[in-house]
Amino acid sequence: MNRLKVISRHLFPGGSSEPLRVLRSSECGSSVPSSGEEVVVVHGRRTAIGKAKRGSFKDTTPDELLCAVMTAVLTDVGLSPDQLGDLCVGNVLQPGAGALMVRVAHFLSGFPETVPVYTVNRQCSSGLQALLNIAGAIRTGSIELGLACGVESMSLRSVGNPGDLSSRLSDNEKARDCLIPMGITSENVAERFGVSRKKQDAFALSSQLKAAQAQNSGRFDQEIVPVTVTVVDDSGRERRLVVRKDEGIRSGTTLEGLSRLRPAFKPDGSTTAGNSSQVSDGAAAVLLGRRSAVEALGLPVLGVLRGSAVVGVPPDVMGIGPALAIPAALRQAGLTLDDVDVFEINEAFASQAVYCVEKLGIPLEKVNPNGGAIALGHPLGCTGARQVVTLLNELQRRGRRAYGVVSMCIGTGMGAAAVFEYPGP
Repeated sequence: MNRLKVISRHLFPGGSSEPLRVLRSSECGSSVPSSGEEVVVVHGRRTAIGKAKRGSFKDTTPDELLCAVMTAVLTDVGLSPDQLGDLCVGNVLQPGAGALMVRVAHFLSGFPETVPVYTVNRQCSSGLQALLNIAGAIRTGSIELGLACGVESMSLRSVGNPGDLSSRLSDNEKARDCLIPMGITSENVAERFGVSRKKQDAFALSSQLKAAQAQNSGRFDQEIVPVTVTVVDDSGRERRLVVRKDEGIRSGTTLEGLSRLRPAFKPDGSTTAGNSSQVSDGAAAVLLGRRSAVEALGLPVLGVLRGSAVVGVPPDVMGIGPALAIPAALRQAGLTLDDVDVFEINEAFASQAVYCVEKLGIPLEKVNPNGGAIALGHPLGCTGARQVVTLLNELQRRGRRAYGVVSMCIGTGMGAAAVFEYPGP
């Protein structure tokens, strides 16, 4: 940094700090891209988020959810699917991260066979990782336009089967810790960093109230794609309905009600069903492109990707991931915490969300202004893409140039974050 300051003073004797910011945000060994080479977000849509096992999407396969958002995004902006260079879809629970499922969704959406598609599984950040993968392909010049998606049916596939693992994992503490249930990692964060049950319940209440207010005021309507589904009741009867609203929001939540809930993961714990994310179904899609290509096609620019980071943390306190990933992403973007208007931090558990917010010193009014996963739900592979859609719509509503961050903790001990700029109307 000292050398950068010296160089900056030589190059810009007037003392402007902007050149230093540009130098600091550059990737090592690469020059700052011209504005025409920037990776921009054109548009994004999501389904409503359904309650797993008992909600409106409980009988809907993930390829159908994915098909709904993929087609909606391209239809909204009038783009033909054959203009896409690649598709990447985040998924966690389907076999092979859903590689077969997404190709089926691809054809059900009317996409030509010439457009390739693949999947990625970085657990809770899979939807965001799909976006970063497409952004990387755009930066290297491999493609001009790409679609990043996330999808999960936690109704049809359950968490639990760890797959084929070596018996030697029991001899390695960190490897062994990768199998710790997520609820216990929440308890570990609460105990190790002193996050009280009172703080967790207060955060959960805030999430529910903000989400209810956003839903009632129609703030989510623009981002949600209505999906027509068939639901089978307990007697086997079928009914058709159109799903337009997130199902996990409980507008009648009170602090008293939350305080009466029993610990969900250990008898003397503080993590409950009320201050944890909900098990959910849903999908989201985000269209990205190189700015020059986007402008040549006359497409809108909803946001600009300014930086990203993925970090590793101890598996037994995996929830602390955003506290490390957010500063790393901001450094890459040449920004500070104070520059950011909105933080979309996934609420896997209130314990870890509270810790990360307090550790970084983020004002609560900047965090999840429309509620988070405690109220909305956390369909694993979908969440990162859903957060980007919600963030950029919120920044657009504010009607001025602004910055936002999407971040989440990741099972087995990681954190991810990405920084976006809304360029203004």
